[in-house]
Amino acid sequence: MGMFPVFDLAYYIVSILYLKYEPGSAEVARKSPAASWVCAMLYCFGSYILADIFLGSCPVDYFQYNSHILLASAVWYLVFFCPLNLFYKCVAFMPVKLVLVALKEVVRTRKIAAGVHHAHHAYHNGWIIMIIVGYVKGSGVALMSNFEQLLRGVWRPETNEILSMSFPTKASLYGAILFTLQETHLLPVSKCTLICLFTLFMATSKVILTARHSHGSPFILIESWVCHLLFGSPLGSGEEEHHGSPTPAPVAPISPVKCKEDLGEGTRKRKSKKAE
Repeated sequence: MGMFPVFDLAYYIVSILYLKYEPGSAEVARKSPAASWVCAMLYCFGSYILADIFLGSCPVDYFQYNSHILLASAVWYLVFFCPLNLFYKCVAFMPVKLVLVALKEVVRTRKIAAGVHHAHHAYHNGWIIMIIVGYVKGSGVALMSNFEQLLRGVWRPETNEILSMSFPTKASLYGAILFTLQETHLLPVSKCTLICLFTLFMATSKVILTARHSHGSPFILIESWVCHLLFGSPLGSGEEEHHGSPTPAPVAPISPVKCKEDLGEGTRKRKSKKAE
């Protein structure tokens, strides 16, 4: 089940906001509201669907909670079809959005912990399974992004989240590892303390990144050194990929008149050599 409705509401609003930011999503909502609604439900409940698949449960099991489906559907309708875009403008206003983002991270942490706990009950010694389920629960629709794009008639394989992980996806993986260690009593910290500390880290980091309009990651420096030591990757490679390679200077086009002049001069020189 979900958390207190305020947290669930914030989670749905931010998730569907991200859908609204996707190129062409507004046109899809006008032309095919059904496809847009399905995409919105994937953004809100994709983590539950994937986790149920991994655990061998029915993928649509979460859709039995009618109140959550209705609440998410109401948010989807208001974000895309509210007159004068009033609802979208209100929730996209930066101070309001920062509060909603922080509340969403509370839900993300709870989902990671719940996923690890659920997998632990099914597979007591399955560490990898616990990490995978916790990771999937926290990552949400990010791991289903290519499938969700197909529903909107878009195919962008370069946006594969496993190939290029965003900060929430990486944090979900690291959080799943921490909660797995705690669940198996290898991390001497209580679950309440770990949830509190991880929530503070996630909320603070995401609020700062959102306020700065940044797509970076606080892990970039640590990851760079670890990859350098373990895999021989060059230091700062992640940062270079993030900022992109320097654009080469444009080459000035050669004037066709100048080409003809050079060609004529070369012809005259050859003729003079033959005459000599």
